[in-house]
Amino acid sequence: MNGTTLQKTAADRAEALPGSDLEHPFGPDWEVYKVRGKVFMLMTEVPGRPVMILKSDPGEAQALREENADITPGYHMNKKHWITLEGGEAIDEELVQELVTESYRLVVGQLPKSQQPVDPHTYGRPA
Repeated sequence: MNGTTLQKTAADRAEALPGSDLEHPFGPDWEVYKVRGKVFMLMTEVPGRPVMILKSDPGEAQALREENADITPGYHMNKKHWITLEGGEAIDEELVQELVTESYRLVVGQLPKSQQPVDPHTYGRPA
């Protein structure tokens, strides 16, 4: 998957998530997706390469980085809790959608229960 398709796939998934909002707080070159005011995905270009930055469980983030050269520590974010994806052969639509949904769930899980638009323990998981 190339970088442009990566960002389009991620944006489509993010926009479908309950309570998701798109903002541009850092200017037009940064697309920031939030749920209830908390960031779960950022998209921009890093020296001409389209990338997306997602929250990830630290253990999962480490495993993803070890398995895939196109997944690196979060650009301008906490390197333990965030990952950066760029286009590459091992990046496919299913992985992108799964990682966007997981980032969203992690952020929703940190919200007060009264503000959670979905149950973060069950939303988007196979039955």
